Amino acid sequence: MPWQHVRISRFGGPEVLQVVEESAIPEPGAGEVRIKVLAAGTGFTDTMIRRGRYPDFKGPLPFTPGCEIVGDVEKIGAGVSAPRVGARVADLGVVGGYAQYAIRPSRFLVNVPDGIDPAEAVCIPLAYLTAFQMLTRCRELTPGASILVIGASGTVGTALLDLARHLDLKAIGTCSAANLALVERYGAAALDYRAGDFVTCVRRLTPGGEGVAIAFDAIGGAHFKRSFACLAPGGLLVGYGSQTMGAGRESLLAAGLGLARLKLWSTLSFLLGGRSGVFYSVTARRAAQPEEFMTDMATLFELLRVGAIRPVVIERLPLAAASEVHARIDKGGLGGKLVLLPWENV
Repeated sequence: MPWQHVRISRFGGPEVLQVVEESAIPEPGAGEVRIKVLAAGTGFTDTMIRRGRYPDFKGPLPFTPGCEIVGDVEKIGAGVSAPRVGARVADLGVVGGYAQYAIRPSRFLVNVPDGIDPAEAVCIPLAYLTAFQMLTRCRELTPGASILVIGASGTVGTALLDLARHLDLKAIGTCSAANLALVERYGAAALDYRAGDFVTCVRRLTPGGEGVAIAFDAIGGAHFKRSFACLAPGGLLVGYGSQTMGAGRESLLAAGLGLARLKLWSTLSFLLGGRSGVFYSVTARRAAQPEEFMTDMATLFELLRVGAIRPVVIERLPLAAASEVHARIDKGGLGGKLVLLPWENV
């Protein structure tokens, strides 16, 4: 039976995303399952991979992009006892998601509870898991603690704000002027990132002007320095990306210097009022702590099931819209998630 997926044959702009049709449905190997993909998440990570600027993936070409999927298990390979055929599951990989069928290792698949919209569920494996682990695994935060979210209108940014509201944290979110109202809807204080004296503005929003307990920054490079300056004594800067490098606005060297700063600040924390820095990678942490990954995913799906968190799905689109979706992500400031529905308009 023919089936479709998106293919990238060369690195480049959104135009390199092409929908192709295959004649034979892929078969799972040992330890693998075949998933009928109901929803594929999209985001900045996918655009970095498309450009060939993602450190953990450089090919080979051609390949199908897409790291987040939700779908139904259609067939299992040898040695797989769980999940069973018919189970609805979610997975976080690196590529392969923009497709009607995906072959995935069974060991990291997480069951999705009944009654959850697949488009909302696919917001969990990357954006919400990243946000949840940074808020709960990097530092123990008490209710009322102040946090700073750089790029608060992005997919991870809105997840951080949503979870901060659930955890009773006081969030400050930076964004463009056009997205200030969006950030405020989460109960956060919103700041235009172009504000002249940015650090002073952040500190004015914290008790006694001392700064935030923790800051989250995916911009990377030289921007880490500005975020670090917003920390209270004993505060922590969590870097979790290098968007300027990924978008081609900063060199790999500059991105590397940003990571070096995080390590230096951690080493010299005793000279910096206890302030420190750390880098978080969701894929690295999953590899190192697989049980933690499964537990946290299950926790998030339960929060989604009971309505404690509310992912923002801006639009649901067919595979044929993949290049349009990437062009919109490249422009930034979306305020939520664009989701591909591989079986729509088929």
